[in-house]
Amino acid sequence: MAANHLAVSDSFYLTLAARRPVSFLAKSDYFEGRGLRGRLTRRFFAGLGQIAVDRRGGDSARAALDAASAILARGDAWGIHPEGTRSPDGDLHRGHTGVIRVAAGTGAPVVPVAIRGTRRDETARWNRVEVTFLPPMDLSATPTDDPTAIREATDALMNKIAVASGQRYADTYARPPMPDTPQSA
Repeated sequence: MAANHLAVSDSFYLTLAARRPVSFLAKSDYFEGRGLRGRLTRRFFAGLGQIAVDRRGGDSARAALDAASAILARGDAWGIHPEGTRSPDGDLHRGHTGVIRVAAGTGAPVVPVAIRGTRRDETARWNRVEVTFLPPMDLSATPTDDPTAIREATDALMNKIAVASGQRYADTYARPPMPDTPQSA
């Protein structure tokens, strides 16, 4: 499942709507804290089945994407926010290609998901949250060694999410790229 990301609560709403456990990629910062708070945060996210991901881009996310492939191979659900972080401005930003690379490599379909009503600056305290599951995308014929095909499939995924969520699409990453690292994961 690949969803837009407007608030910290998005992963929780998606899991509730899916009615089954969903493992997500979670920034590695959640797993690297020190002291009691760091240990509690690490246990919390690991206990939820979350996968630590190095978000520097390029091959730095490989271990997390391999773990996602293993989750799918077991028949379990994997969720990702292809933007790589929460939208800083309410727009839907350019997606990283990891979700498509995993789907193409495993043969698993990608279910685009649009989440509405979670962004704090546009919602009342008790707002209705909508989670819309879109028709699955079959990417099994997408060549895993063709960066152009992977990018085109990622862009098609993000377009589906933008239309269903009502967000304006911004063809820029939601966070600036790290120095000297390609932005592909």
